Amino acid sequence: MENGIKRIGVLTSGGDAPGMNAAVRAVVRAASYRGIECLGVRRGFNGLINGDIVRLDADSVSRIINRGGTILYTARSDEFKTPEGQKKAAANCKLFGIDGIVAIGGDGTFRGLREFSKQGIAVVGIPATIDNDIACTDYTLGFDTAANTAVEAIDRLRDTMQSHERCSVVEVMGRNAGHLALYVGLASGATAVLVPEKEYDFERDVEERIRRARLCGKTHFMIIVAEGAGSALEIGKRIEDTLALDTRVTILGHIQRGGTPSARDRVMASRMGCCAVEALISGEKSGVVCAKDGDIFSIDISSALAASKGLNEQQYEVMEAMMGIDD
Repeated sequence: MENGIKRIGVLTSGGDAPGMNAAVRAVVRAASYRGIECLGVRRGFNGLINGDIVRLDADSVSRIINRGGTILYTARSDEFKTPEGQKKAAANCKLFGIDGIVAIGGDGTFRGLREFSKQGIAVVGIPATIDNDIACTDYTLGFDTAANTAVEAIDRLRDTMQSHERCSVVEVMGRNAGHLALYVGLASGATAVLVPEKEYDFERDVEERIRRARLCGKTHFMIIVAEGAGSALEIGKRIEDTLALDTRVTILGHIQRGGTPSARDRVMASRMGCCAVEALISGEKSGVVCAKDGDIFSIDISSALAASKGLNEQQYEVMEAMMGIDD
């Protein structure tokens, strides 16, 4: 027993992200290494409310580091947002002897944890979302894998767009954040990238860039649209109407959330999972694991949620310099 922590629960909540299984594995094995029992809470906070809880040990999380999705399943819970739901969850923690919870998810998960900590249960969150929009951390689990998936798809699309001399409009995920679109656009050599953080002028930022690329001899064009920046279908139709280009729209959607996690996501998940367990052992009552400048550490959850995060301006400037002539 470390600092009164005899048993911890681990769950995944919200949208799934590659690397969640690796994080679950890290939490279980780090706890086992410290002589702490670990329980898996299935189906997110709903499982905590309904007692959907199973025993996990070092062997039970073997061979999951390379698996996408989450073996614990995930869900969003409206009931957990209510005081009654949190009291039910706290009662089950007492019933199962859970001294602390590690929850792997995004900002909604962290808001739930902050409220739940008021029930007297120690909590630590691990950031996992392909959107990379958690303000307190430079990196969230799943981002690298999702970016690689999107870039691979775009490379394949470019082959067929080049063959038919078409314009391709590709919508990537990210809700109201353009981090994934910016990163993918820069990596794929896009003609134009539209993100919600930057107001864009269609004529200047799309039409003129396509025209410049065409004047340089290019006959195929790649436009990346973050889902929060507008409808890829509408943008594709406008390109077709104003420039008379044969245009195809591809919405990558949930394909970006699946698949084998990259090496980076596996390593970050392992480091973050160990940090979460150490935070509980050290007496953390309400924290979030963060990655900053190569270091992994935990901070208070209220401070984490109060932070704000904009686009990487250096990346954006590099992208602006690179765009205009499609690769």
